[in-house]
Amino acid sequence: MTSPLKLGYKALLADAEKEVQSVEAAEAVQLAQNGDVVIVDIRDPRELEREGRIPGSFHAPRGMLEFWVDPESPYFKPVFGEDKTFILHCASGWRSLLAAQQLQRMGLPKVVNMKGGFSGWKQAGGPVEAWGKKD
Repeated sequence: MTSPLKLGYKALLADAEKEVQSVEAAEAVQLAQNGDVVIVDIRDPRELEREGRIPGSFHAPRGMLEFWVDPESPYFKPVFGEDKTFILHCASGWRSLLAAQQLQRMGLPKVVNMKGGFSGWKQAGGPVEAWGKKD
């Protein structure tokens, strides 16, 4: 079956990979120890409830991310105004790659994608905690 799309997800991901800095999950485990890094979990709340989350991470659902980052938005979250490096992750790294590209285009200065996402984090031995809707 031929797709009517002009640009599919594989092309979108390939373009984003050219523009966005990414780190392996094992490196993100180390970087998370650094006080100037914020791990941003963009997964759906159901994923957090089911799988848990990275301790100390900030949950910003993918559907609200651009609104939470923009200081002119009524939904702005002050964490995104801090001089930090933001490492985004989803379950496997695809959504976070596209999200990081978008935030970079918006002008967020230090945004990075975590390759392999939450699955990669767990495989790298990163800590996980239950999610209690703290954010």
